Amino acid sequence: MSEGPHSNSRRNFLKSGLVLISSATLAGETAAVFGSPRAEEAHRFLNESERRFLLAAVDRLIPADEGWPGAAEAGVVNYIDLQMAGAWGRGEMLYRHGPFRKGTPMQGYQLEYTPAELFRRSIGAINAHFASQAKSFDQLAAEEKDAYLTSLEKGDIDLDGVPSNIFFDFLLQHTVEGFFSDPIYGGNRNKIAWKMIGFPGAYADYYDLIDKHGVEFHREPLSIADRTSSPSMTSSKEGK
Repeated sequence: MSEGPHSNSRRNFLKSGLVLISSATLAGETAAVFGSPRAEEAHRFLNESERRFLLAAVDRLIPADEGWPGAAEAGVVNYIDLQMAGAWGRGEMLYRHGPFRKGTPMQGYQLEYTPAELFRRSIGAINAHFASQAKSFDQLAAEEKDAYLTSLEKGDIDLDGVPSNIFFDFLLQHTVEGFFSDPIYGGNRNKIAWKMIGFPGAYADYYDLIDKHGVEFHREPLSIADRTSSPSMTSSKEGK
């Protein structure tokens, strides 16, 4: 976290963070939430202590600023909850036969745990660590939260069998995914991340703009679940 999303230009960092979004993670969960853009249903996987940790942690990874909300307000924890409760969280998309050995970075994920098991074991170990100090992660000051997340990122902590850097990478990946993914997956509440970076969303009809050049495109972003028909630009300005 030495150059976290709350340093320098938050907007530019989040634009570059789009490359972290995994289409494999998103695939297969559509049916569970399609038709409910905010997917604000009863908690499916996370218990209350897990949710408290995640709400505090994701808001340090993508914090609010003077103009835009952070990851927690954007529904990222709801996105993680739905993913862990679904096929991805259960490991149905992973090869899960041994032997399990420490691999190289090029080999990718090598642990025996499903994503849901990884989250549960890791957060449980973190909560137990702070419980021994009569506190919880969400009660820490912002600087203390950042320092602890940095220690996780370095990989020096064993989280009940999970190397802390592996958990941190999973947490960061899912935070970015939940912030930028289509709202049908449970995050990006009110398409706030798309509005922030000027992304039009699932908009495929540019027929009326084919012969226009140097035009700025301004319109409300569309989710996959939106039932609208070819909305036009709300405003435009001819380029020079």
